[in-house]
Amino acid sequence: MTRPILLTFAIIALLSITATAWADFYQYTDEDGTVHITNVPTSARYKWMMKERLSSVLSPMNPAYRKISRHRFDELITSAAEKYGIDPTLVKAIVKAESDFDQYAVSKKGATGLMQLMPETASRMGVRNIHDPEENVEGGIKYLSKLLNMFNWQVPLAVAAYNAGENAVLKYGTVPPYAETQTYVKRVLEYYNAYNTGGR
Repeated sequence: MTRPILLTFAIIALLSITATAWADFYQYTDEDGTVHITNVPTSARYKWMMKERLSSVLSPMNPAYRKISRHRFDELITSAAEKYGIDPTLVKAIVKAESDFDQYAVSKKGATGLMQLMPETASRMGVRNIHDPEENVEGGIKYLSKLLNMFNWQVPLAVAAYNAGENAVLKYGTVPPYAETQTYVKRVLEYYNAYNTGGR
């Protein structure tokens, strides 16, 4: 038990010597008592542990890193989507349109994280830490589930409501005549179709 942990921290120390950027470390202990530590969590079981220094090549601010790391959220998205009975590919399409899988994304209006939750929406959905990918995704999916039920599982209307708010969709009875919302719905549906056909 002790030896793998010491080895892991030795690797961490080595990485920090040539570091130029910051990322996070995550950890979980499996059923056998083995401690797993990574800076790229592949499961919701990983919990944030500490800051890590790493080279700029592996920095989350590097577009190449973001592209490579997108699939690390697949398991998290699938697990939460299945919990609420939603197609994971729809969630992925929304995450793609909202943040391009950047867990650090923050909009000018204050929308945060993978699913770009506004603070008030996050609070309504019971999200305590809007910056945590697991909580952010679950909160966004919980909200999406609410919208799908509200609009009888009409995906375009639920997606429009995710962007413009449910009251705007209720007011018009269709996708609101806002250029931003109409473009957003079109983009999400294109991503949704692409994911369903094995694209992107």
